[in-house]
Amino acid sequence: MNLQYITDTKGRKSAVQVPMNEWEQIQKDLEELERLRNKKLFLTELAEAVEEMKLIKEGKKQARNAEDFLNEF
Repeated sequence: MNLQYITDTKGRKSAVQVPMNEWEQIQKDLEELERLRNKKLFLTELAEAVEEMKLIKEGKKQARNAEDFLNEF
């Protein structure tokens, strides 16, 4: 990565310049990472819901009505 550092009068780094094509790749990578995080969260919550339904079917947990479920959020 071809970075250029901007320094203050005492030589301390205060900013970084990144070539535009590298910045665009970073942005794409961040979007993909966010998409994967959202997918992982969705799959985790889905697994929890399936487990809750299993417990309800087995009589180990009581089902909630729709109003209580919606008020959870």
